[in-house]
Amino acid sequence: MSAVLTLQGVHTHIGAYHILHGVDLQVPEGEVTMLLGRNGAGKTTTLRTIMGLYAASRGEIAFRGQAIHGHETPDIAQRGIAYVPESMGIFTDLTVQENMVLAARAARHAGELDAARLDWIFGHFPALKKFWLYPAGKLSGGQKQMLAVARAIVEPRALILIDEPSKGLAPSIVANLITALRELKAQRTTILLVEQNFQMAKALGDSVAVMDDGRVVHSGRMAELVEDEGLQQRLLGLSLGAHQ
Repeated sequence: MSAVLTLQGVHTHIGAYHILHGVDLQVPEGEVTMLLGRNGAGKTTTLRTIMGLYAASRGEIAFRGQAIHGHETPDIAQRGIAYVPESMGIFTDLTVQENMVLAARAARHAGELDAARLDWIFGHFPALKKFWLYPAGKLSGGQKQMLAVARAIVEPRALILIDEPSKGLAPSIVANLITALRELKAQRTTILLVEQNFQMAKALGDSVAVMDDGRVVHSGRMAELVEDEGLQQRLLGLSLGAHQ
C-alpha cells in the first residue's frame, strides 16, 4: 500500500536538545497508523515536526510525494493535513461555533458550514451541539478535547495527526471517538495517532510504529503487536493483555 506521508532520517533539535535522531516513518494511505512509545520517546515532537511547528534540522518529510520539510505550518495545513495537539489548541474566548468556523477553510460564517457533516459530528459528540454558543473556555476538559477533534474533522482532510485524543475522556466518549475515527477511515481519511490508551490503539490501529529515544525502533501491523506480548514488553514495557 502506498504511503501518503514519509519521513526519512528526520532529526529535530529544540534549542540545545537533540530530540529526534533520524526518524524513518511511513504512513499508509487510508489507514490508521498508531505511533506508540514511552513518555519522552519523541512522538509529539514527530507530529510537530511534520506540521512545521518545529523545523527538521536534517532529513526529508514528504506528503503525497512532495517535500514539505522547511515549509510553513499554514502551507502544510493547506495541503489537507489537520493536527490535533495534546494541548487541544482551541480558542477559549470564542464560542464552540466560532471555533468550528475558524477551522473550516471553506466557511466564513456558521451558515456556510456543511450541515450534514455537522450533524454527523454532533451524533458522536452531542455536548458540542448542546454548548454550541458557549465560550469554549467554559467546557469541561473532556468537552474541550471533543471540540479539538471536531475542529480537525469539520471538513474532509487527507491526513489527520492526533496527539492522545482520549486523554481526559470518559469511556463512553472514547467509544464514540473510536466510532468516529473508524468512519473517517472508511471515507479514506488517513490518520496518524499518538495514543496511550492501548485498548484504543488495538481497536483502531492498522499499522504501528514504536518510538524510543527519538527513533522508530519497530514498525509493522498492529495486529502482530497485539498478538505478541513479548514484543509489547520489550518495546513498551507492558503488555496490552494487561489492559483488556
